[in-house]
Amino acid sequence: MDLSYLITPFFAWLVAGCAKFAINTIRAKRLAFDLIGYGGMPSNHSSIVSSTAAIIAFNEGVHEPALVVALALAFIVILDASSLRQQVGKHAKTINIINENKMIKPLRERMGHTRLEILMGIVTGVASASCVYYVFKF
Repeated sequence: MDLSYLITPFFAWLVAGCAKFAINTIRAKRLAFDLIGYGGMPSNHSSIVSSTAAIIAFNEGVHEPALVVALALAFIVILDASSLRQQVGKHAKTINIINENKMIKPLRERMGHTRLEILMGIVTGVASASCVYYVFKF
């Protein structure tokens, strides 16, 4: 088995996660460990699924049926990251307002991704797949 298929999504996750931590740290002007998680720039989810589709395209070509499956999965994950999870964040914000007496722990409100965060996740994923492809090509 070609290890590039296994390494690529993990590498994309690592690159996107480190980039997200660095961006959050710069924006917050402190080490932003508490901002690790859902939401933010770039989208980890978009990075992982786009890297998977990209490594299949690089290794097998664009006529491979596995690429269609990877693209379909990427489409579903990206739609979820941009629309459904943003709605979950809006619900959490409203619940936190209603929960003034702090009967429950406040819910995390930062959940979804903007289009730019998703685009940067896709760019990160394709770039990560390119790096892995060229390392394993030789």
